[in-house]
Formats: sequence, C-alpha cells, structure tokens
Amino acid sequence: MKFAIIKERKNPPDRRVVFSPEKLAEARAQFPQAEFVVESSDIRVFSDEAYRKHGFTVTDDVSDCDVMIGVKEVPLEYLIPNKKYFYFSHTIKKQPYNRKLLVDMLNKHIEMYDHETIVKKSGARLIGFGRYAGLVGAYNGFRGLGLRDKLFNLPKVETLADLHEVKAELDKITLPNIKILLTGTGKVAMGAKEILDHLNIKQVSDALYLTSQFSEPVYVMADVMEYNKRIDGIVGDKWEFYKDPTGYESNFMPYAKETDYFIAGHFYGNNAPYLFTREDAKHPDFRINLVADISCDIDGPVASTIRPSTIADPFYGYNPHTETEVAFDADEAITVMAVDNLPCELPKDASEGFGDMFLEHVIPAFFNGDERGILKRAKITTADGKLTERFSYLQEYVDFG
Repeated sequence: MKFAIIKERKNPPDRRVVFSPEKLAEARAQFPQAEFVVESSDIRVFSDEAYRKHGFTVTDDVSDCDVMIGVKEVPLEYLIPNKKYFYFSHTIKKQPYNRKLLVDMLNKHIEMYDHETIVKKSGARLIGFGRYAGLVGAYNGFRGLGLRDKLFNLPKVETLADLHEVKAELDKITLPNIKILLTGTGKVAMGAKEILDHLNIKQVSDALYLTSQFSEPVYVMADVMEYNKRIDGIVGDKWEFYKDPTGYESNFMPYAKETDYFIAGHFYGNNAPYLFTREDAKHPDFRINLVADISCDIDGPVASTIRPSTIADPFYGYNPHTETEVAFDADEAITVMAVDNLPCELPKDASEGFGDMFLEHVIPAFFNGDERGILKRAKITTADGKLTERFSYLQEYVDFG
C-alpha cells in the first residue's frame, strides 16, 4: 500500500503536516510493507530536503498512491478520484461552507476518513491538535493582557521556533493578581493548563475560587457539571448531559462574577446551554474582561465571540453594552482572542505530536485488519459514492444543503 503526505493548498497557508521526516521514517521501519512518498511543498514546516535526507521520494505527482494524508481541506480541483483521503473536512456538523467538498468526494468515489472521526468505541477522539490549540490559546491570552494593560510584551508564537521558546518567553513576565477560569478537561484544556502551571499560577478549588479573594494569581479548572445545572434542581450527571443537555441551564454567572481572564477550552455540544449570553455580559457584576476562546463557536455559548480573529490580528474588543466590536483595548471592552487555527502558530511541535498519534492509532489499522474498528468508525464516504451508515445523517445536507 502506498501512502502520500500531500501538500497543503488551503488559504491561509498551513505549515503543519501529519508526519515529520523522523516520524515518517519510524512508520517505514515499523511497516516495511508500506511505501511512503511526500508531495513537494514550499510552505511545510519541514523542508523537502529534510524528507529526502531520510530516503523518501519527494515528487509533484502522487496520483499513483492509494492513501492521501493531509491536514486541512483539499481544494476540489486537487481531489483525485477513487482514493482514500485523511484530513479535517469540516463537514460532519453540516458546515454550509464545505457542502460542495462532501458532494465532490461522493461524486469522485473517494473514501473519506476525517481526523475528527478517528475515535475510540466510546466516541473519544484519538488524534487531534487540541493540546497545541490550548497551549497557544492560553499564551495568546496572556499576550493580549500584556499589550492591553501595558504590562509586558510577549512576542507572537509564530515568531518562536518551538514550545521550548514559548515557555522561555513566559519566564520573563510577571502577572498581576488576577483570577483565571479554565473550562474543559480534554486535550485543549490540558494544553492551556500546561501554560498556567508553567507560570506557577496556583490552582484552587471551585469552592475557594467562588468565595475568596487572593493576594496572588490563581486559576480554577471547571468541568461541565460545575457551570451547568439541571433545571429541576436535581444533581446533574455528566454523561447524561453529554447525551441530552436539554434539561440543563447555565450556572456560569457565579464564575463570571469572580473571573478576570476566561480561557474557553471546553467542547460545546449541540443544544447545550450557552455559558453566558449578551444579557449576562451586561450585568453590573459581570467581571470577565479578557477571553481566550479556544473553542471559537461564533455567536454561540461565549457571547463576546462575535467573529473569529486571525493569527495576524488576534485580538478585538467586545462592548457588552452596545453589543458591538470595538478596539481590543477600549474602555469597558471585553478583550477577545478567538483565533480558530491556533496550532498553525506552533507548526513543528503540533506536527510532531500529531504524527505520534497517527502512527500509534491509524497506520496499524491498515495492516491488522482494522482489529480495533478505527477505520470503520472513521469512514464517512465509500468507494461507491455513498455515505457510510454512521454518517447517513448527512444525506439531507448532501441533497439540499
């Protein structure tokens, strides 16, 4: 079987790749029956020459390969019929902007495996860039704090070589006495926590956070059952909430009254209550004035996130009284960081981490009869141009948009 590491063609350019040269060499050693080639790229964080040095063929034509492995969506004109593809398609939530992509893959009889659908039996994701989104998102929030309040000047992550340099920059700053809320317990939240812990910020319990003031910076990590509650007053259950959140309401305001900097590292499920609404943000006791929204759901659970921001221009302000965008350092503004492609800022580390997971979970499935069912669960479209049973709910989206 022949695998191709394909060139990223989506704009803005993405320098990440699924396999670094070293990790691809590991894959070759582990699976000698597999052949790996690399499509030439002038933007990839690892040069063509780095792959050649490890003995890989680098070419402009990968049309003879069976499996195409990329990161972001492939432009329609570059999709090769009758192949297997791995990339983030952003179609499984019926995203309107990518409907044509899914239709085209069906028409071209492509077998599509979305990185997002590579999951355990339980549905928990096996691979992703979540940790790096969390790392960069939390750092960017502190960068925004320094710029807005003229406290310190952190450089952009994209100007730094790797995570080691990111942490070295954080060692130079002194934080004011602020209270930080981090939502979530998954890979994104754990990435953000890594930054908070590197800064030696004290982690406190929910009870203490909500009732006390401190003489040093502190943070709390709030799980979904902390900031949501059952409407009927009965004690809620996390797994019940994930299955059906309709009987719940937000319990976020106690946190909002005690928080300066909010890092949104949670996963937001369909029909779940919004964390805070535009009305909540108008409340005189609403204290949050800085949000790093890593989850980045627009006009959704975090009311101040009214648009995504960019790596080039990561911050904007949200005026809760007028419900409009203002300068990120304007008076009474909530400063918002809502970059939706954060791992792109740390392409080397993100690529290396992703490759570890892909080699552990995905490549073996091609050679062990998919004994864990990973490929079966991940497949969205089939070689005969149909949706798989697991993703049959997308048929209406395909037919009518």
